[in-house]
Amino acid sequence: MTVLDSRSDLPGDDRAGVLITDEGVSMPRVEDIGAGRGPEWLDSWLTRNALDVVAWYRHIHQHPELSRREYNTTEMVAGLLSSAGLRPKVFDTGTGLICDIGVGDRCVALRADMDALPVTELTGLPFASSVPGVAHACGHDAHTSMLLGAGLALASAPELPGRVRLVFQPAEEVMPGGALDVIASGGLDGVRSIFGLHCDPRLQVGSVGTRVGAITSATDLLELRLTSPGGHTSRPHLTADLVHALGTVITGLPALLSRRVDPRSGTVLVWGAVHAGEAPNAVPQDGMLRGTLRTGDHEVWADLEPLVAGLVQSLLAPTGVGFELEHRRGVPPVVNDVESEAVLRAGVEAALGERAVTGTKQSSGGEDFGWYLEHISGSFARLGVWSGEGPQPDIHQPTFRIDERALLTGVRVLTHTALAALA
Repeated sequence: MTVLDSRSDLPGDDRAGVLITDEGVSMPRVEDIGAGRGPEWLDSWLTRNALDVVAWYRHIHQHPELSRREYNTTEMVAGLLSSAGLRPKVFDTGTGLICDIGVGDRCVALRADMDALPVTELTGLPFASSVPGVAHACGHDAHTSMLLGAGLALASAPELPGRVRLVFQPAEEVMPGGALDVIASGGLDGVRSIFGLHCDPRLQVGSVGTRVGAITSATDLLELRLTSPGGHTSRPHLTADLVHALGTVITGLPALLSRRVDPRSGTVLVWGAVHAGEAPNAVPQDGMLRGTLRTGDHEVWADLEPLVAGLVQSLLAPTGVGFELEHRRGVPPVVNDVESEAVLRAGVEAALGERAVTGTKQSSGGEDFGWYLEHISGSFARLGVWSGEGPQPDIHQPTFRIDERALLTGVRVLTHTALAALA
């Protein structure tokens, strides 16, 4: 793992600018865009530890772990928190943890997710994934490093006006999401509000996108399995034409949903996988269809499961095929309330200045942070990670990468958001 050179013969700024890797290679200092905005203890902590934050990020990036397998990442985070005199509590599953900083009845939470994706990285970075077929293509390595930095910075404060709970969450990338595991483990007990950031390559580093109301969408998974006696394609009238039935659902279900759901809800069904048969002259006996169903409206989401089941039944009834529909409820929309969004916006302004705040649109993507907001208030924002030059690879792409200056802006925003929430 990369470590910070602690040679005492270097002055503060220069010492913080020298990073020595396991291979003995030095790395230049990363610019701290918010430097000097205070408080003094935060500026001081980042001066001493900015490159440690980068080192943590690079180590996690190089050693990604899939959902509910984040054992080494959890051990690393717990060890660093413990070394600062804190008392992290690892969940019984061995992945994910919470850690409280400060004292008092008033408690706010900051959350980061830890898991990687089953993606082969193609960035060419010197610290690219060392795990075949697994990569941090969504920025969770950055989220974890930023929250770890914010937590240790808060622990260095002379005094806090209450408690801050760090939530290092596993399994965000699998439905219905590791947030439910955190809640079931008591991770929100005593917490009055929760805040989080997500990397956004569409925003330039130094900018943070905030929004009142829904910022992500509910996401469900549909799996439809069809069965037929099978037969010869020359005699489709003597069997149930399974491929034709699949086609009926493929085109018919999205079309019917568009007429049964308010178009302002942003409801969209897209098929991602379909399979049936092998031979061109044989009606197959079974087939499968999978897709995602998304909506930006919480009330619409509550009604979708029975509506979809009824529409599938009506579409397939004339075809004679048998079917089984599995509707896996995913995650609710992330809906930022007015007061919590104002707190997060105040944190951004204090950390980076008023010009750092920008608006952001609702995404059709899902995010299990929404489960937390089913229980307590909170707000979620998008952190700019684009350098301002070159391409902007989207999240979940094998070429996704961040401008490492965003790590330090994330530490500052999370720290100031916690302070604003406790003010």
